[in-house]
Amino acid sequence: MKKISQVLNWLSSLKIAILLLLLIAISCAAGTLIPQQESDQFYYDNFNKYPFLGIINGNIVLLFELDHVYTSFWFLFLLIWLGLALAVCSFRRQLPILKSAWKWIDYKSPRQIAKLSIAQSIETNNYSESLEKIKINLKKQGWNIKETDGRIAARQGVAGRLGPILIHLGMILLMIGATYGSLNGKTIEKFLAPGRSIDLLNNNEEKGLTIELQKFQIERDPQGRAEQYRSIVNVIEPNGDNQFKEISVNYPLRYKGLTLYQADWSLAAITIQIEKSPKLQIPIEPIPELGEQVWGTIIPTKKDGKDPILVTVDSEIGPVSIYNSDGTLITKLSTNKEAKVKDTLIKIINIVPSSGLLLKHDPGVPFVYTSFAIILIGGSLSIISTKKIWVLHEKEKSMIYIGGLSNRNLSGLSKELPKFIRFLEN
Repeated sequence: MKKISQVLNWLSSLKIAILLLLLIAISCAAGTLIPQQESDQFYYDNFNKYPFLGIINGNIVLLFELDHVYTSFWFLFLLIWLGLALAVCSFRRQLPILKSAWKWIDYKSPRQIAKLSIAQSIETNNYSESLEKIKINLKKQGWNIKETDGRIAARQGVAGRLGPILIHLGMILLMIGATYGSLNGKTIEKFLAPGRSIDLLNNNEEKGLTIELQKFQIERDPQGRAEQYRSIVNVIEPNGDNQFKEISVNYPLRYKGLTLYQADWSLAAITIQIEKSPKLQIPIEPIPELGEQVWGTIIPTKKDGKDPILVTVDSEIGPVSIYNSDGTLITKLSTNKEAKVKDTLIKIINIVPSSGLLLKHDPGVPFVYTSFAIILIGGSLSIISTKKIWVLHEKEKSMIYIGGLSNRNLSGLSKELPKFIRFLEN
C-alpha cells in the first residue's frame, strides 16, 4: 500500500507534469515543422539529403513515427500519462482541499486564533453586542456565517477552490477530444473545377454528402496578386436535398460535423479551338521547372501528333504562352484571341481555375470546445481567493479575538480585519 502511494505521489508530482507538458510541446513543434502523412519516399527524398536539425534523416523520421506525430504511439502515451497525472492530482490533492474549504472549522480558544496568519484582538465591554455587529457587517459584505455558542466562523470565495479541479477536468477532456479526433478524424484535400464534385462516405461506407463546386472566383489586387478565393458549393444530402453555401479563406463552412475550408487555388484546364474543331477543354498540370505557379500541357498541331507545342499559363486571366518544341516562345494569347501557330489557327476560349478545398471531419471537436469552456470557467474561479475568518470572545478578560487566513491575497485580508475592529470602536 505504501509503494502504491509513493507511485501515485510520483505520478502526480508537479515536476512530472511540467516535464510531460514540455515533451508534448516539443512533439507538437516537431509535428508542425515536419510534414505529416506523406509517403515514405517523400521523407527519404527530403530528409536523407537535408536532415532535420542536422541529425534526423528519413529513416529516423519513419522509425520514431514523426511522419504522423499526433497519432503515434508515444505521443498518445504522453497524453494518457498527463491525463492520468492530472486525474490523480485532482483526487489526491484538489478534492481534499475543496472538502476542507467547505467544512466548517470551529476554533474555541484564543490560542487557536493567535496561530492564524492574521490575528487581532480588541477589548469590549459588551461582547454580545460586538459579536452581533461583526456578524451583521460580515453578512453585508457577502460572507457566509456560522455561529456556535457565541463563536462566529465566516468564509468567502469557497468556489475558488473548485477552479483547479475544473482546469484539470478541462485539460483531461481536451486530451480525450484531441486523441479521439486524431484517431477517428478524416481529412480530404481536393482541387475541384466548377461542375465537379466529391462524394463522401458515411461510417457504413455508404454514399453520404456530396460537395459540388458551382463557382470559383479569385480576387486579385491591382498588381495581379491573389488576395482572396471564394467558392460557391452545393451541399447535396443522400436524399437529394441541397443547400448552396459560400466559403472563402478564413470563412469555412461547418455542416453536420464537417468543416470545409477554402485552402488554395490552381488551374485545371485550358479551353481551346484548333481551326474549326469543337471547343476542346484540355487538362493542364503544374510545371515546377518553369516556376512555382506555372501550369501547362503539350498539344500536337498536326493530326498525326507531330510538331507539338507547349502551352503554359500562370493565372486564370492569362495570357497563354505558346512555345516551340525547342523552348522558343512563339506567341502569347489572351482569352478569346486567336493566332496562327505553325500554320494552324489556335484560339484560346478560356482558362478554367480550380478551387483547393480542404475537408475535415473531427469527431473530437465537441469535446475540445467543451474543454475550453470548462478551462475558462475554472481559470476564472481560480482567481477568486478563499478567505476565512473566526471570531470568539473571552468573558474573563472582556476580549474579542479575530483571526483569518486566505489562500491568496493575504495582504487584502489583513486590511479587512482592522476595518472590523474600527467598526467596533465606533
